[in-house]
Amino acid sequence: MTGSGQPDEESAAERKMRFLYALRSRGVTDARVLTAMERIDRGHFVRGLFAERAYEDMPLPIACGQTISQPSVVGLMTQALNVQPRDTVLEVGTGSGYQAAILSLLARRVYTVDRHRRLVKEAGEIFRDLGLVNIVPMVADGSFGLPDQAPFDRIIVTAAAEDPPGPLLAQLKIGGIMVLPVGQSDTVQSLIKVTRLAQGYDYEELRPVRFVPLVEGLGNE
Repeated sequence: MTGSGQPDEESAAERKMRFLYALRSRGVTDARVLTAMERIDRGHFVRGLFAERAYEDMPLPIACGQTISQPSVVGLMTQALNVQPRDTVLEVGTGSGYQAAILSLLARRVYTVDRHRRLVKEAGEIFRDLGLVNIVPMVADGSFGLPDQAPFDRIIVTAAAEDPPGPLLAQLKIGGIMVLPVGQSDTVQSLIKVTRLAQGYDYEELRPVRFVPLVEGLGNE
């Protein structure tokens, strides 16, 4: 029971309603994206001291010096990606696994890579617990993508590079979409949407953001 005398289930429903309202008020309006974010409980991906803040629209620290992005940014990036049910998606930067879990409800298959073995292992355990069988988590240097699995219908990058990495652009199908933050520092970054055309690429700037940097090589843990 809660302090108001209402059952915990009601407070959970209320919390979910506030969570979805916050997403909508910040521009996440795609019904499929909102449904996926309603089904994937962010609480599974936030541990320790910050667990009680899992439903707030804010980034939170996770292991290996990384962060779980704020839900509205996850929603806006997913919405911009415009994932279709038969798409194969590459995510660079598994982190907590939250973004990949949402994508798994929208796509046919999700490959997610991270340079930190611990993050990939922990995210993989959550995917199994949630029965998300169409996610393939891998330890890899995401700046080089996954050439063996390319090309991809959609690519999402959850760490900032100075420019869109060439190998990732090359692994995008014609007509495919990549969404990623770009910027030369952690204070000036833009979220951009790249569409691969038959000849070249179309770039659209979406909004200012702040992400951890995209680092080459594998992590120590």
